[in-house]
Amino acid sequence: MNVVLIGPSGAGKGTQTSRLIPTYGFEQISIGDMIRAGTAEPTTLGKMVKKYLDQGQLVRDEVVDAMIKAKLLNWDYADGVIFDGFPRTEYQAKILDELLSELGHTLDVVIYLDVTDAEVRERLQGRIICRRCYTPYHEINNPFTICTVCGSRESYRREDDKPEIVKARLKDFHRLADPLVEYYYKTGQLAIVNGEGSIGQVNQRLVNLLQAVERTETRPATLEEVERIQALKDQSEVLSQAEATYSLDLVLLGGPGSGKGTQAEKLSKALALSHVSTGELFRAHFKNNTPLGQLAKSYIERGELVPDDVTEGMVRERLSQSDVQKGFILDGFPRTIGQAEALTDMMTGMQRRLSGILYINVSDAEIVKRLSGRVTCQDCQTPFHTMYNPPAKEGICDHCGGPLRRRDDDEPATIRARLRTYYGQTAPLISYYRALGLLYEIEGEGDVSDITQRIMDAIRLIEEKDRILNHASIE
Repeated sequence: MNVVLIGPSGAGKGTQTSRLIPTYGFEQISIGDMIRAGTAEPTTLGKMVKKYLDQGQLVRDEVVDAMIKAKLLNWDYADGVIFDGFPRTEYQAKILDELLSELGHTLDVVIYLDVTDAEVRERLQGRIICRRCYTPYHEINNPFTICTVCGSRESYRREDDKPEIVKARLKDFHRLADPLVEYYYKTGQLAIVNGEGSIGQVNQRLVNLLQAVERTETRPATLEEVERIQALKDQSEVLSQAEATYSLDLVLLGGPGSGKGTQAEKLSKALALSHVSTGELFRAHFKNNTPLGQLAKSYIERGELVPDDVTEGMVRERLSQSDVQKGFILDGFPRTIGQAEALTDMMTGMQRRLSGILYINVSDAEIVKRLSGRVTCQDCQTPFHTMYNPPAKEGICDHCGGPLRRRDDDEPATIRARLRTYYGQTAPLISYYRALGLLYEIEGEGDVSDITQRIMDAIRLIEEKDRILNHASIE
């Protein structure tokens, strides 16, 4: 039997998984465990994971996909598996279905642990974590004295269990979970289990459900049940032009290697707008050891994926600063529909609206060619290209004199994996923003200066459109 257990942080997924494994013999598949184990493996994938963690960087989604595939490739789980922490999004659900289909397997049931936001907040306030193996406990419901998994006597409370952070995480969870729940409802695999009550009571409900699965008597979730747990879905809307404060707020969208960073720098100078890069945001927060940086590092050090709400917090904080009040060029965010909704929420809160989305369209063949020739300074992270932007001295950074290396994730096979992730996860933003009338598609191949000119032409159209709308709203 193959099972997925989903629900918000604090719903009890980890606790219930540990109770179900002895009964059913499941192999537990946990993203956190795989990332931690991957750092010790001498494989290319293991080395990539270790490099990300050592440098305090986010583990890329395509690397997570590859880790799941490697884990499942030699299927020898006679009693089936239970997935803990994966999938978290509709895109990941589709990836998992494809992997299982290739291996001749399928999911028997996807269980949503239904816990109210109020209950989650109460639980997380009392959560205690084993410092060695990260097993969760609770100061009232499941007190910690000695870890029953690894025997450690040391524990701690997570920084992200503070009330203000939990609120943001719950909002982020609902953005991601709504389409995920709907996806599994449509496949007929979704079952909703009440996750409130004592640990034993919840465990018995899960055992009853799994017994029904074994007898092929499962009752799939109804539309009414799905709509009820989707009731907290974010309802923020784009401000009308009359309500918004005018500023030239632009997003650069495109695949890896499409030139977003290069063009953002050129546009920033030409338009006197701040370039807001999520990559640079993370590096700055890590370097300055900010509270958000510390929070992101806590996930990385535990071998966990940094959740969207941490990234959103960094972007939200950056967009509130004085230098971006007349406008900005956002590069690297949003990457998903959920993040796009979060950005709309941010903009609405600031009484602003996005001016336009500049989609730089580049063919896959050109992207592979560009990225496979890219080299990056190991010290200051400045990118160069062996063909388009070579350093003055081969192998040496022009800026700081550091050594230049090709990144592991710029190998051709890895680039193609990144493109698959982009098409599955980020490309839907093209349709999303086109439907909102905000998308401007730019031919992204050719001379860099020609591409810049095409983007500037699009921005003039955006500015003209904004002038017309502003004039109409005044009248």
